[in-house]
Amino acid sequence: MNQTQIEQFVPAVSIVIPTYNHAEFLHEALQSVVDQTFQNWEAIIVNNFSSDGTLQIIEQFDEPRFKVINYHNHGVIAASRNLGIQNSAAPVIAFLDSDDIWHEEKLSQCMPEFGTGADVVCHGENWISDDSVPRAIFYGPAKKATHRNLLFRGNCISTSATLVKKNVLEQLGGFSENPSFITAEDYELWIRISVATAKFVFVREILGDFRRHENSASNSINKHLEAEIAVINHHVKLMRQSPITILMARHRRAKATYSAGRTHMRGGRNGSALSFFAQALIQSPIFLRTYVAITLTFINLFRLKSIQR
Repeated sequence: MNQTQIEQFVPAVSIVIPTYNHAEFLHEALQSVVDQTFQNWEAIIVNNFSSDGTLQIIEQFDEPRFKVINYHNHGVIAASRNLGIQNSAAPVIAFLDSDDIWHEEKLSQCMPEFGTGADVVCHGENWISDDSVPRAIFYGPAKKATHRNLLFRGNCISTSATLVKKNVLEQLGGFSENPSFITAEDYELWIRISVATAKFVFVREILGDFRRHENSASNSINKHLEAEIAVINHHVKLMRQSPITILMARHRRAKATYSAGRTHMRGGRNGSALSFFAQALIQSPIFLRTYVAITLTFINLFRLKSIQR
């Protein structure tokens, strides 16, 4: 593009990419944007003053559609995403975390859905982790993206797989910057969007790769659980209270706690896993999967002791 073309360029979609010290992944993420078959985009990269060569990686592309904002978010990634939204020029916002990757047909397959009346579009992803083979995950379907199902059954949407109309985000004030919601701020936003609109479309195609870091550190798992429960509690309080609502909220918190235990179990932290499974049972004794998980954890502990003898 020459300077005149740059000044006259009006993108159809703005891609918000928050990043902090992800240089080892960033080039691949940005290359996946550049390689899109749908080329009418801009990318707003909100850099939390990385110290690992992030800016040099961005400069290597010499891409005029990349806009870089250096911004201290003080650990609140929602603030970076909101700043990207505020500086966007397109009517549709797409999100890409800097350690994830898009497939080249992602925008080509998702953008037409907005012409059919969609407010939110989400596609499938490969879940990639260092200790397992990739898994194809399909989000949704739309019936799971209602307010009640999102709140009481759990999240069925992934940030790097999601595009949203900008006016919907502006109407709702974007991502919550409540520190209690950190790591679950996307889930909290989807719940609020589900109140404002039912126009969710889920594309049954794998159009991206999502890197999972769930087994990295115990404190990260525990913090995410605290954030998820904070979101659940916040939205349950906004509902009319009834015995059914209270029971469903207890069951939902049990499910979140159980999931944290399973993550600890996959990371080989069987003692921590048992603690979370016990907490899940206290929340909801009828959450049957917890009993199976406890049995499997004891089997793992028994095997480890047998090997150590």
